[in-house]
Amino acid sequence: MSERDSVDVAVIGGGAAGLMCAMTAGARGRSVVVLDHADRLGKKILISGGGRCNFTNRDAGPQHYRSQNPHFCRSALARYAPADFLALVERHRIAWHEKTLGQLFCDGSAKEIVALLLAECAAAGVMIRTGALIAGVERIAGSSRRFAIDLGGSVVEATSLVLATGGLSIPTIGASDLGYRLARQFGLAMVATDPALVPFILRADGGYSALSGIAVPARVACNGESFDEALLFTHAGLSGPVILQISSCWNHGDEVAIDLLPSADGAQILIAAKRGGSPATIARVLHDHLPKRLVQHWAGPHDLERPVARATDQDLARAARAFHAWTLVPSGTEGYRKAEVTRGGIDTAGLSSKTMEARAVPGLYCVGEIVDVTGWLGGYNFQWAWASGHSAGEVA
Repeated sequence: MSERDSVDVAVIGGGAAGLMCAMTAGARGRSVVVLDHADRLGKKILISGGGRCNFTNRDAGPQHYRSQNPHFCRSALARYAPADFLALVERHRIAWHEKTLGQLFCDGSAKEIVALLLAECAAAGVMIRTGALIAGVERIAGSSRRFAIDLGGSVVEATSLVLATGGLSIPTIGASDLGYRLARQFGLAMVATDPALVPFILRADGGYSALSGIAVPARVACNGESFDEALLFTHAGLSGPVILQISSCWNHGDEVAIDLLPSADGAQILIAAKRGGSPATIARVLHDHLPKRLVQHWAGPHDLERPVARATDQDLARAARAFHAWTLVPSGTEGYRKAEVTRGGIDTAGLSSKTMEARAVPGLYCVGEIVDVTGWLGGYNFQWAWASGHSAGEVA
C-alpha cells in the first residue's frame, strides 16, 4: 500500500470478529484491509482453550449471552450458527473434538483456526497490515460515508469502517481501549465495562489460601443465576469454570452462594451414618464426599469433630448446611489481567442487530467483544465473534 490508499472496507482489529468480517466482505468482492497494531494476528485465539481454541459451542443461543438488550444477539446468531463455523473448520480439514457442555476444540492447535481465517482472507483478496498504529480516524469532509485512518505516515480511506478491537482483557497480549475511544469519538453510547469470566479474590483473613489447589464440583449462585461446574481454590481466592461463569453476573459487594455438595444431601449422609451406628466424627464421615483439607478447614468453626452418634439430627443438618450454603462476598476479582472477556462496551441501542452498523453513523460497524454482548464460558464468545463479524461483513 502507498502513503494514501483507498479501500471499500477497513477493519481495525485482527482478532476473531475482525478476520471473519474481513473475509466475508472480501468474498463479496469488496476491497478490504485489516489493520492491527500487533506483530501477528489472532493472539487471543492462540492462547484460548489451553492452546487448542474452544472455537464454538454446539448449543450457542441467545440465552447464553448477557447484554442490556438480551434480544440483540438473536439475529446474528440465527444467521451464522455454530454449524456454519464447524462446516468451515471441516472444510479446512481441522480435526476437532467435543468436550462437556457442547464445547468444541481443535484436536491439535489453535494455530489451525488462525491459519483458517488467514487462508480465507487471502482467498478473498484481503490485505493485512500488522504493526499498524492508529494515530486518528475521522470522517472525510463533505462525505457522509467516507473515513480516513491516519497511520502516522500513511492514510487509508474507506467507505466502511469496522471496529473489531476487542475489549480490555489480557493487556499482556495487546488489549487496549482504542475501540472504545473511537466509538465515543463518533458519539456512540457506552455501557460501563468490567472484567468478566474472571477469578474472585477473597479476603486473606478467611484463611482460604491454605486450600489452594483443591478442586470440587460446586453449584454457585448470584443475582438469580446459578451454574454447576468445577470450583478451584487458589492462593488469591476462587477460580474454576463455575466461578468464571458466575463472575459475569457479579457486581462489587454482591453475595455469592456456594454449594460444595451439589449432588448429595449432606444431612442425609450424616444421619444415615448415625443410624448405622458409626463411631466416626462428622468430619470423618464427610471425608468420603469432600477433600480432607476442605473438611478440616470447616471443622473448627462448625464443630465437626464430634462423633455423629453424639449429635442430634438438627446438629447434623446444621453441619451439612455449612457446605451446602456457604455464602461470601468476594473482595474483588483478578481484573482484566486474568479476565477472559470484557463485560459491557458499545451500547447495542445504537447499533443495527442485523448489520452491526451504527444507526447514527452510516458506514461505521462494531463487532465482537467491543459490543455489549458477553457470552458464557465455553466457546460462546467465539461464536458471537463469528456471527457478528459475518453480519457486518455481509453488508460493509
